[in-house]
Amino acid sequence: MEKLTELLTEERRLFGERNPRSRTAHTGGASHLLGGVPMTWMAKSAAGHPLYLDRASGARLVDLDGHELIDFCLGDTGAMAGHSPAPTVQAVGRRYGERGGATTMMPTEDAAVVAGELAARFGVSRWSFSLTATDANRWVLRLARAVTRRPRILVNSYSYHGTVDESFIVNSGTGPRSRPGNVGAPCDVTLTSRVAEYNDLDELERELAHGDVAAVLMEPALTNMGIVLPEPGYLEGVRELTRRHGTLLINDETHTISAGPGGCTAAWNLDPDVVTLGKAIGGGIPIGAYGLSESLADRLWGHPDLDLVDTGGVGGTLAGNALSLAAARATLTEVLTDEAYERMIALATRYTAGVQRVIDTCSLPWSVTQLGARAEYRFVSPAPVNGTASQRATDVDLEDYLHLYLVNRGILLTPFHNMALMCPATTEPDVDTHLDVFEEAVRKLVM
Repeated sequence: MEKLTELLTEERRLFGERNPRSRTAHTGGASHLLGGVPMTWMAKSAAGHPLYLDRASGARLVDLDGHELIDFCLGDTGAMAGHSPAPTVQAVGRRYGERGGATTMMPTEDAAVVAGELAARFGVSRWSFSLTATDANRWVLRLARAVTRRPRILVNSYSYHGTVDESFIVNSGTGPRSRPGNVGAPCDVTLTSRVAEYNDLDELERELAHGDVAAVLMEPALTNMGIVLPEPGYLEGVRELTRRHGTLLINDETHTISAGPGGCTAAWNLDPDVVTLGKAIGGGIPIGAYGLSESLADRLWGHPDLDLVDTGGVGGTLAGNALSLAAARATLTEVLTDEAYERMIALATRYTAGVQRVIDTCSLPWSVTQLGARAEYRFVSPAPVNGTASQRATDVDLEDYLHLYLVNRGILLTPFHNMALMCPATTEPDVDTHLDVFEEAVRKLVM
């Protein structure tokens, strides 16, 4: 512990020396920004202030002090296509510059192309669009309640679905409770939600047996509290149990789209009633999407009592706008292609093997887990099998040390955890550079 404290102190000192312009920008511009940043999660920093962006391209960022960073964060999946991929830039330029009409509340032909592409990838056939995956999740929960006439939603403990109110429920030693730090909950989350540990079919069945769960909203693999993969038979069991209990199954693929062109749904041959998406499919332009199975869509439109047109808008008047759909069409058809995924997943495999080699060589009680183009190391072995165990394995000081050591030497990971994501512009030398610096950081810690 004493050695870690010393190393962390040194890396914080080095960060301060290297980034005076970011520090000045932060202190000078903080007075009119809540938390000193334009979005409050940007305040999460291991060193007292965030780095400020100057420019980005492909798999590279340049901060305000001129340091080039290999970017494995990629906007926490929002830039999984890479920063400003050329086909997306060109499509946005045509739509916003040459043709105009970024938002008109009129459909464009791009919408049908994007919907067709998503249907082919994920297997659910009727799609609509929002501005974020949070918006998509909120709306499909309302649709689920409307069609099932049931009040509750079930999620996995410490799963992530944006700021959806119903998702802030976790397991504790004494039963379900609100997730610590839940901001301004409209009511006790146990009134709206049920919770089951990921990979626990017995607990899921007990909760569904109450007969009041409209939908299970889940990530096919947990991602935000560290990557947690399904045990054999688990996801098949979830589908069987939800069908048996008349409960809809929603796959939130916002982060698990790293598993392949059709996310885990296609990669693992899953059969959900609903798929929700966001972030990555717009190449950096805000967009969310939700897809319904044909049977579910028909059930909804067969309810004349539901005003799906006038009161059913998602994300306000900007949802489904021409600009975001132009970006999504270019990103899906020209950037995040099957070939791109093959390269990205191969790079993540190289990354994972290299991290495992360092763990083994240094005899660390750590683990590393891969989900397609994404990989993450955790400070526990074996890897956790549910969200609660994964949350308990968090070591804030150790995370801060590794993040700072890496960023001080030109490598950026996702600030919330030790996740690395590959994009089409990531290279083998990028991966190898991370491995060299990671090993150096670990050896300083254990020697």
